[in-house]
Amino acid sequence: MIEASARWLSAVEITRQVGARELDPQDVVQAHLDAIDRFDPRVHAYIHVDRNARSTSGVTLAVKDSQPVKGMPYTYGTASWKDRIAEQDAVPVARARSAGMAILGKTNVPELAASIGTSNTLFPPTQNPWRQGITPGGSSGGSGAAVAAGLATVAIGGDTGGSIRIPASCCGVVGLRPTPDRVPSEEVDVTVLQSRGPMTRTVADARLLFSVMTATQPDGAKSQRRKLVGMALTSPLGADPACQDACRRAAAALESAGHEVEEIEWNPEPVAQGYGVVRRAGMASFPADLATFGAGIQQLAAEGRNLTAMDYFHAFELATDAANKAVAVPLQTRYDFLITPTLGLLPMPIEKVPAFLGDEWARHIQFVLPVSFARVPAVSIPAGLHDGLPVGVQVVGQFALEYALLDFAEQLENMPGFGFQRPPDMEGFA
Repeated sequence: MIEASARWLSAVEITRQVGARELDPQDVVQAHLDAIDRFDPRVHAYIHVDRNARSTSGVTLAVKDSQPVKGMPYTYGTASWKDRIAEQDAVPVARARSAGMAILGKTNVPELAASIGTSNTLFPPTQNPWRQGITPGGSSGGSGAAVAAGLATVAIGGDTGGSIRIPASCCGVVGLRPTPDRVPSEEVDVTVLQSRGPMTRTVADARLLFSVMTATQPDGAKSQRRKLVGMALTSPLGADPACQDACRRAAAALESAGHEVEEIEWNPEPVAQGYGVVRRAGMASFPADLATFGAGIQQLAAEGRNLTAMDYFHAFELATDAANKAVAVPLQTRYDFLITPTLGLLPMPIEKVPAFLGDEWARHIQFVLPVSFARVPAVSIPAGLHDGLPVGVQVVGQFALEYALLDFAEQLENMPGFGFQRPPDMEGFA
């Protein structure tokens, strides 16, 4: 029998052990396939699994179903494309394959990746590995759940309005949204906000996968300088006290390490208003028959088709101006990093996931969305549990300085109360 613990090894440790010939790379692949057989009928992270996946590095990769993997389903969670098979790999997938990673399969998404949950009409809803009936977040919920449940070493997600960071927080994993365009995309993105990034169990693994996805390398120099950090705890929308407490604990931990933290103001409402218009336009641009979409998406896409160019430009300007004031300008003029709660609300029951672009949705994503419009990188770090469910903290960095951001976030990850924990119901194997 394959050693079950291989499924929990980090990508960094797998690479080391395989390089030292202490581990057969195919043993990791088999450990994950065995775990998928055992646990995924309950979690529903995957919509397709390659039982013949091969690896030379030992690292296994799960890919969000909004990105193509040659020969695998490419549904985007919509009936419009339920039978579509990708003809080529996305660039980051091809790079991962060239690096010897095994592409295990495709992970579940909400229809058109337009929800902060992971439900659609094609596949069962993805469950949070920490508790049945709780959402893993969205739209990269399948990727987040696969990594948290030990069903892959690492995963690729996608983030327009928070879709990597939301499930990272809900599932208790690390999720990096790089600066847009740092990772190539074959899609035409009318929102110009999309970013593909890693979802992992450690910051070190996020660094490794980001390096592969971007074909870049860290320069190896880690700054020891004391950092000035801006902290946003709440907004006019209000935030759950447990989410705020996680951020306060992060601030205290960073201060104990010698960094300075100052509280800043945060006003996400104009950003959410503008994004509502931008996202409707994005959904309307999908090259598919509106009649094949689910009722909610169908309505939003129809509204998008009635927008004018001036509606779109005014909305984008409104959101970008507010995001620049809250995020970009402070980072350009005063702060090295910002910290916030990742989410304004805790993980919720699947049936209570709010409607996309609604009022409760805006409260949930109030900290991640302005960062998207500021076009800077951000990472969600696990910050412990509240009532048995994960809570995350968002660390925001300066434009295109992902490696510096990851180095700083790794300091927080290594402090008591932070970092990945295994969901208890995912431990067993035999």
